[in-house]
Amino acid sequence: MPTDLMRTSAPPATPRSNARNANIVAVALTAALVALQLVGLAMLERSHAQPVSSSQVSGSEPVLCTGSVEVPVPQSHYD
Repeated sequence: MPTDLMRTSAPPATPRSNARNANIVAVALTAALVALQLVGLAMLERSHAQPVSSSQVSGSEPVLCTGSVEVPVPQSHYD
């Protein structure tokens, strides 16, 4: 008779609920969004990087940017 008990399949004691599934999906989406933000930040920093000549890198003194660029600012008038 113990073999009859082994053959019967009982449902699991704690079935996965919809709330738990939603929590897992939320965590996965959050991780994906964070990864996308990090990739975007890396791409942004890479696109704004300025090439440095090898003579500036080999020196022991830090590289200083002394040049200035004037950017025209449009004047907007408000009524």
